[in-house]
Amino acid sequence: MASNIYFWAHILINRPKKNEMILVTGATGFLGAELIHQLTTQGNQIRALKRKHSLIPSLIAANTKIDWRIADINDISALDDTFEGITQVYHCAAFISFDPKDKSKLFHINIEGTSNIVNLCSDYGARLLHVSSVAALGDARKGQLITEKDFWEYDAKAHNYGISKYEGEMEVWRGIAEGLDAVIVNPSVIIGAGAGYTGSGAIFKLVKEGLSYYTRGATGIVDVEDVAKSMVALMNSKESAERYIISSENYHYQHFFEEIAKGFGVKAPAREAKPWMLGIAWRAAKLASLFTGKPAALTSDAARSSLNESLYSNKKIKHITGIEFKPLKQSIADACAGLITK
Repeated sequence: MASNIYFWAHILINRPKKNEMILVTGATGFLGAELIHQLTTQGNQIRALKRKHSLIPSLIAANTKIDWRIADINDISALDDTFEGITQVYHCAAFISFDPKDKSKLFHINIEGTSNIVNLCSDYGARLLHVSSVAALGDARKGQLITEKDFWEYDAKAHNYGISKYEGEMEVWRGIAEGLDAVIVNPSVIIGAGAGYTGSGAIFKLVKEGLSYYTRGATGIVDVEDVAKSMVALMNSKESAERYIISSENYHYQHFFEEIAKGFGVKAPAREAKPWMLGIAWRAAKLASLFTGKPAALTSDAARSSLNESLYSNKKIKHITGIEFKPLKQSIADACAGLITK
């Protein structure tokens, strides 16, 4: 307990000075918006990056402590101009997709874009907090939880998103080897009403609309507020050249769907989707996309991931920061309550 008190005392003492500036990439995203909300609530001035046509979330739309800059992380000239006076960088920008057609875009943004951020942080002497993903972690040995010591290995069935996040993280490790002051976080599935019905919110939408099936897979889940809180704590600590899993609890998908159904007051999925059924489903979705021109509602990578049982340890982040995660049942209930009106 005493060590946790000292950690948070250090955070308060070492918060950014008023003449320092914090840069957030991916500022209009689900996590980026929550992070900025927390940082500005603490009195910080923020420089935030957005693409030209990105919409600013209502959570931070009227926030006067934000200096908005239009820049793409793959546009070096525009990006360079935003780093003047920056001392801390939260790199939240990323592209998420399990569609094989998006391989080039995934690699361009998640690897090349991250490389640009790493290089500019090194050039300007800024401290970096990079948002990776549990997708960049390795598989646990049988009967054990996945930890920060598990490193991802290539295999023939690896999905492009996982590869892109792993390679993006390797760019940060490259920077660290060259002297960059940086930490890496690996969040599990992030939930919250702010996601709307995209990303993790798509799962909530499916259950709300009467999803009938569940899969046997399992994964880690965490509230967006806890992810942002952990990021701020780590950025303002002395920790460097380390990675941290940020995950509240491990849930089997059946349990996850049941809690969502309870939150919406609808019937929970009651039938298990067998692997062969998912095989038919993603192939049918792919065929349908050829006629509609729209992205497939289910891809082979997404179907395969839903069958995996990936359980994560949060021991390291809890030990370092002393954070107490919001109970996942409460996080799911809060997300459902916020989504009901959307």
